[in-house]
Amino acid sequence: MAKSESGPARRSRGRPRDWDDKTAQNTIKSLDRAMEVFEHLSETSGVTLSELAENLGQSPATIYRILVTLEGRGLVEFDRAAQHWLIGARAFVIGARYLRRTTLVDRARPVLRRLMEETGETANLGIARGSHVLFVGQVETHATIRAFFPPGTLSPMHASGIGKALLAQMSDDRLSRLFATAPLDQFTQRTLTEPAHLRADLEATRDRGYAIDDEEKNEGMRCIAAPVFDLSGGAVAGISVSGPASRVSPGQVQPLAGAVMAAAEELSLAMGAERPAHAGTAPERREP
Repeated sequence: MAKSESGPARRSRGRPRDWDDKTAQNTIKSLDRAMEVFEHLSETSGVTLSELAENLGQSPATIYRILVTLEGRGLVEFDRAAQHWLIGARAFVIGARYLRRTTLVDRARPVLRRLMEETGETANLGIARGSHVLFVGQVETHATIRAFFPPGTLSPMHASGIGKALLAQMSDDRLSRLFATAPLDQFTQRTLTEPAHLRADLEATRDRGYAIDDEEKNEGMRCIAAPVFDLSGGAVAGISVSGPASRVSPGQVQPLAGAVMAAAEELSLAMGAERPAHAGTAPERREP
C-alpha cells in the first residue's frame, strides 16, 4: 500500500536512517582493524607477522587471526619459505573490478597510449586520495630505462607531478587544511617541504597549466603533469609523462608539457569539460 503524501519521506533504498552518522557506535572495530592490516600489507613487498604486529601496535595473536581470515578470502597470502605475508591475488581481482567500472580509466586508456607513443615516455593517470595520488592507469614506454608506477601505487601529492597539478586546483582553504594534517616529507634534496615554497610552485603550475616533479620524489626522474577536469569544472584526475632526467631534460620540458596538456584536454573533453580558452587556462578552482 502506498503511503500518503503527508506521511514521512521515504528513505533511499540501501541507506539506514543514521547513514551520515560515522561515530564509533556505527563502526565495526574488528573490521576496521582488519582493513588497517590489509592496507598496511598492501604497501609492503612482504612482511613477517612480528614486524606487522609491531608496525601496527597490535598483538601478534590479534594480527594472526586477521591474516588467517583475510587469507581465507584470498586477500592475503603466506610465503612459507620467507615467512612473509603478502597481498593476495583476490585483492587484484577486486581492484580490477573497480577500475573496470570507472569511466575515467576506460576513457583515459587510448589517450595514455597516444601520449606514450608521441613522447616516448611512460604515461600515467592518477587521482587524489587524501594527501596522496593513487595511480589508476599507465602505459609504459618501450625504453629500457623507464619510470614505473603500477596501478594501485600511492605517492605523496607534494612530491608528485600529478599531485602538484591537482593541488594547484585546490582552494587556499583546502590547501591550508591539507598542509596542517599531512606532513611534507622530504625524499630528495629537491623536495618542497616548506608550505610557502610549495604554494609558490603551485601558483606557477596554475599559471603555465602544467606541473613539474623535478627529481622531487626520486633522484634522476622527472615528471610533467596536467589536470583533467569534468563537467562541473572540478579537477578529477591528472595525466603525466615520467622518465629519466637524461631524457626528460630541461630542454624537453616545453615540448613534453605541450603533449601532456593536449592529452589532459582531450580526456577533459571526454569527461564533459569545456575546452580551455588557451594553454594554461583551467576552469575556476572549486572546493570539492
